Amino acid sequence: MRGTMELEPELLLQEARESVEAAQSYRRELSQRLQGLREARRQIKESASQTRDVLKQHFNDLKGTLAKLLDERLVTLLQEVDTIEQETIKPLDDCQKLIEHGVNTAEDLAQEGELAIRGGVGEQNEKLWSFTKKASHIQLDSLPEVPLLVDVPCLSAQLDDSILNIVKDHIFKHGTVASRPPVQIEELIEKPGGIIVRWCKVDDDFTAQDYRLQFRKCTSNHFEDVYVGSETEFIVLHIDPNVDYQFRVCARGDGRQEWSPWSVPQIGHSTLVPHEWTAGFEGYSLSSRRNIALRNDAESSGVLYSSAPTYFCGQTLTFRVETVGQPDRRDSIGVCAEKQNGYDSLQRDQAVCISTNGAVFVNGKEMTNQLPAVTSGSTVTFDIEAVTLGSTNNNEGGNFKLRVTISSNNREVVFDWLLDQSCGSLYFGCSFFYPGWKVLVF
Repeated sequence: MRGTMELEPELLLQEARESVEAAQSYRRELSQRLQGLREARRQIKESASQTRDVLKQHFNDLKGTLAKLLDERLVTLLQEVDTIEQETIKPLDDCQKLIEHGVNTAEDLAQEGELAIRGGVGEQNEKLWSFTKKASHIQLDSLPEVPLLVDVPCLSAQLDDSILNIVKDHIFKHGTVASRPPVQIEELIEKPGGIIVRWCKVDDDFTAQDYRLQFRKCTSNHFEDVYVGSETEFIVLHIDPNVDYQFRVCARGDGRQEWSPWSVPQIGHSTLVPHEWTAGFEGYSLSSRRNIALRNDAESSGVLYSSAPTYFCGQTLTFRVETVGQPDRRDSIGVCAEKQNGYDSLQRDQAVCISTNGAVFVNGKEMTNQLPAVTSGSTVTFDIEAVTLGSTNNNEGGNFKLRVTISSNNREVVFDWLLDQSCGSLYFGCSFFYPGWKVLVF
C-alpha cells in the first residue's frame, strides 16, 4: 500500500510534465499561426497599397498622355485652319487691291472731268480736250470678277461626338484588380548549383499562352528574367549554395499582349555543392563556374572528371549537350566510383556511361539496349539508387549493387550496377575524341 502511494505522486508529476509540454507545444503552434496571420495581413495590406500606387500612377500618366495627344491634335487642326485661311484669302486680297486701285482711278477721273465741265466750252476748251483724251485711254467698262459666297471656303469643324462614347467604353473597361494572380509557384527543388522551379495555374478560367519566370537574390532589389515560354518548369542555374533567392512567375493570356499580375514570391535555396569539372585538364576549356566543359582543339590525355565526388545516390545528375562535334564510338558521358588515369574513356570497369552514338556501357561491357544518339540540345540524366549493401552471392565479384536509370531523348534504360566496394558518392566524367563538344552538368 505504501509503494502504491509513493508511485501516485510520480505519476501525477509525470502527467503534469506532459501537460506542461503539451501546453507549450500548443502555444508554439498557436504562435506560428499568429505569425502566419500577421504575414497574411501584411501581404494583403502591402499588396493593396502597392496596387493603389500603381493605379494612381498609371491613370495620372494616362491623363497626361491623353492631354498631350489632345493638345497635339488641336494644334494640327488649328494649323489646317490657318493654312486654308491664308491660301484662300490671298486671291481675295489681290482682287481687293485691284478694285481699290480702280476706285481711286475712277474718282480722280470724275473729279478732273467735273472741273473741266464747269469751265465751259469756250473758256477751257484745252482742258476738255485733254480730259476727253485721257478718259478714252481708261477702260471704264472693265470690271474684275468677284467670287460668289458659294464659291469661296466656309470653314467649319467636323467633330464626331461618338468618340466620347468610344473612349468612355474603353476607359470603363480599362484595367482590372485581381485579388489573386492566375499562376503560382508550386514547388522549388534544390539541385547542385541550381533550383528547379515548378508552377501551375490556379485560375481555371485563365488560358495561358506564355509564362515568365524571374528571380533575384534576397539581398537584391532587382528581379531578372530567366525564362519566357510555354513550359511550367525551369531549372535556374548559377545558384550559389546556401544563399536565399526569391522567385516569381506571371502569365500572358491567349491572344493578349499584357502580362498577368506576379505570383506571390517564393524563397528557395540550395544546400548542394555545385557540380564542377576539373580545371586545368588538357583538351578541355571550362566556363567561369566550371559547370560547362568544351572539347577544344588541343590533344586530350583521357577522361575529364569532376573536381570532387559530388554526386550522391538518390539525386538526379543531368548533362545537357550544348554543341556537338564529330562523334566517335569511344566517346563517353557518365559516372564512376573513382578517378582512374590512363583510360581514354569511361567505357571501363567501375563506371557506367553512354556514348555519343547511344550505346550504354556498364563496367566496360556494352549493353544490348541502346539509347538514341546524342545531338545538340540532348539531355542525358542519371538516376542511381542503392539496392543492396554487403556481400552478394554471384560470380561477378560485386558487393555493392546500384540501380541505374539513364534517360535521353524521352527514352531510358534501367539496369543494376555492381561495384567492388561501397561508396557514398560518385565522380562524373566525359571524354570526346574530336573537338566541338560542349557539355553542361547540373
